[in-house]
Amino acid sequence: MRQLCLIVHNVRSCHNVGSILRTAEGLGIQKVYLTGYTPYPTTKNDHRLPYLSDKITKQIHKTALGAEQHITWHYIQAINPLINNLKKSGYTVAALEQHPKAVKLINYRPPNKLALIVGREVDGIETDILKSCDVIIEIPMRGHKESFNVAVAAAMALYHLSINPEII
Repeated sequence: MRQLCLIVHNVRSCHNVGSILRTAEGLGIQKVYLTGYTPYPTTKNDHRLPYLSDKITKQIHKTALGAEQHITWHYIQAINPLINNLKKSGYTVAALEQHPKAVKLINYRPPNKLALIVGREVDGIETDILKSCDVIIEIPMRGHKESFNVAVAAAMALYHLSINPEII
């Protein structure tokens, strides 16, 4: 069985985070890591001011609809040590990003252990993070817009990557 985890890095919108958590839970994704300045629900021993963590948690819950309570997620500020630890644990690290060297999602055959990174809504994943990834995957655009919303793109990629290859 494929082990698939998701890294949500520097995504500002609480609603996008909630939507991503709901999608990940619905698809049975093993873990979600919220990194950088990505907002996250209240945690045990939360260091944020209570009114702030409560406000963020409510906003995330609005689209997560409780999925945040049923999926394993962790907040980790620094992404680079996380990437290194996942690689040491045998994960291939893939970025979902438009890039000249990107592999089209439909053509990508994921390994048994994959960590997928999605990032900033407007500017995409930072170059230094892309360099630390094993592969870059993209969803080709067929319309006039240049990109999909991060939650929508994550949903499309996670669905494709989580499909059992024997079923296809």
